[in-house]
Amino acid sequence: MLTKPERAFLNTTWRAVLATIRRDGRSRLVPICFVVDPERPVLYTPLDDKPKRDDDPLALARVRDIGADPRVTVLADRWDEDWSRLAWLRIDGRAALVAPDAPGHAGVVEALRAKYPPYRSHRLETRPVIAIIVEGTTGWGALSRDDVP
Repeated sequence: MLTKPERAFLNTTWRAVLATIRRDGRSRLVPICFVVDPERPVLYTPLDDKPKRDDDPLALARVRDIGADPRVTVLADRWDEDWSRLAWLRIDGRAALVAPDAPGHAGVVEALRAKYPPYRSHRLETRPVIAIIVEGTTGWGALSRDDVP
């Protein structure tokens, strides 16, 4: 479900926006950090310990939204003043929480810390992560560096 150019684009993109569905049907948007599973069409985003209204990651609005309706959308983009370099990728998928003791969780934490050095001081190993299983993608622009003039 993820092409080679889409994977390359996501692996070089530092932030994206996660959209969940609120109980009233409106979207809830939140900027996220993420990594892509190297073998499967899955994105992972942490429930990190940056200051939030509640210390319990399960109390976050995005987590409650996913519990009620797992359909999500992620939008990653690249901005450049040279508009021939602009690109975006929209991912539609289903989200679920991955508990800290679940198989693979440690590898996800390791990948997040490799991509985002500030996470080295976060307690990611004690917190769930959100797994987004890619069901479809739509993209535009020069996703692959080979496409960039």
